[in-house]
Amino acid sequence: MEINELLKTRVSVAPMAGITDYVLREIIRKYSKDCLLTTEMISTEFLAQTLRGRSGREILKRNNNHSPIAYQISGHKPKLMRLAAETLTDIADMIDINMGCPVKKVIAGQDGCYLMQTPELAADLVKAVKDGTDKPVSVKFRLGYSNNDINYVEFGEKMQKAGAGFITIHGRTRTQMYSGKANWRVIKRLKENVDIPVYVNGDIISVETAIEALEQSGADGVAIGRGMLGNPILIPQIEQYLSNRTMPEPLTINERIKILKYHLDEEIKLRGEITGIKFMRKFYPYYLSGFEHAKQIRTRLVTEENYEKIITILNNIS
Repeated sequence: MEINELLKTRVSVAPMAGITDYVLREIIRKYSKDCLLTTEMISTEFLAQTLRGRSGREILKRNNNHSPIAYQISGHKPKLMRLAAETLTDIADMIDINMGCPVKKVIAGQDGCYLMQTPELAADLVKAVKDGTDKPVSVKFRLGYSNNDINYVEFGEKMQKAGAGFITIHGRTRTQMYSGKANWRVIKRLKENVDIPVYVNGDIISVETAIEALEQSGADGVAIGRGMLGNPILIPQIEQYLSNRTMPEPLTINERIKILKYHLDEEIKLRGEITGIKFMRKFYPYYLSGFEHAKQIRTRLVTEENYEKIITILNNIS
């Protein structure tokens, strides 16, 4: 497929490590059949080890209904990046390269946003991935590594020249991490200097912020991250508003609890009961946001390890 065939709507799912797993992608697809899904970041070092027989292939799992889907990889070794692209080319609709992750562990490995300091190497990685797949290649990055090293325009131009067909850009630098407010306005400079689609990311938590981000940045679309957690209907709300200026009704409390129960059950099927229950703890604050006595309910849920008791707690909410 060509890039424009994959970008069926103006909304994509931003990759989030430990978040956008197989189950969450299944949930999102129930509400939006056309948004571009993205996997969790997959380390090319990890992928190479997995191919040699280690466990962990669940991170690659997908269903046919997940299309369009981008598999995101990270790394700084061209040979491993090409190998990863070759490995994923049969299951991915697009290969996305992470050059924006600000996490210390990733930076220490010279991956993620570290690559914004080495644009020539970053370009070589794009070329290596292009050599390993016939699928479109995209890149996700930030405004720069630090506030004193803002190079997103030149960086984006170089990625396009190397063969990237799509850009997602987060409106902060690496040193900002997730503090302050994403600067959508400056992204317009990037859009004016590249000829490929650009999606804006960062602090998009509602239809209103999506519209504001698009207006300020001039971007072609939005990449939604934590704003849709616990509220997967946010994606079709944005899609529908951009299409015809109407929106689906928000989820009721009972509907959100129903989705939460489904999420819990599916994670248990994927990971086993104990691991699935513990994995779900990070999602409770999002599903329960705005609920009366949410803090007390969360405290009970994150300390409970018995499935039946968790379901009882949730039933008593709805």
